[in-house]
Amino acid sequence: MNAPDSPATDDLPVSERIRYRLVSAGCRHHANDNIAAFIEPGELDALQAEVQAKMQEVLKSLVIDTDSDHNTQDTAKRVAKMFLREVFAGRYAAAPSVTEFPNVSRLNELMIVGPITVRSACSHHLCPIMGKVWIGLLPNEHSNLIGLSKYARLCDWIMSRPQIQEEAVTMLANELQERVQPDGLALVMEADHFCMHWRGVKDSESKMTNSVMRGAFLKDANLRREFLSLIAKG
Repeated sequence: MNAPDSPATDDLPVSERIRYRLVSAGCRHHANDNIAAFIEPGELDALQAEVQAKMQEVLKSLVIDTDSDHNTQDTAKRVAKMFLREVFAGRYAAAPSVTEFPNVSRLNELMIVGPITVRSACSHHLCPIMGKVWIGLLPNEHSNLIGLSKYARLCDWIMSRPQIQEEAVTMLANELQERVQPDGLALVMEADHFCMHWRGVKDSESKMTNSVMRGAFLKDANLRREFLSLIAKG
């Protein structure tokens, strides 16, 4: 439940009102956290307008004449919409609806989903992270199975936040572990980081690959090898 607003916050910018609720509830609000539960109806529109106004000031500080430059006249509006409704939507939108099915057939063999294309952003420079995720599951008779497209929806929801890749994969693993309750869970993510391609060393070839292994995948080397060999072939 959201913390109530204080009368003293009524005249504050919407971002400060949302932050007040988060702090009052002792809720972390890092770049990769979802804060949808603390945003009241209509406030996302107001937050977008606030971001737009501040982005306009950023453009002004960059000495860009948005009045006479027709290419940038609506840039602040576009960027605000992009941040809140698209590339960082996983912070501000509630989790997607995911239908879960009981494992009536008592499936207990290795399942692999992927590669799923994922798009995220580095929380250090807000540069794109573009890559693919493979998910391995070893269900049990008590597992809740979810539809194939729902894995992609959950991936998009988790990845659409500013973050670092190592934390993103762990967050996705936590979400899937809680929903499916499998005996084993494995994730591998391989991605390009545009903070390397676009700035700094400007290395256009390097990728980052990391994995999370839990349950049976952590304990059973043969199962782990089977998963890794199958995704390598794919």
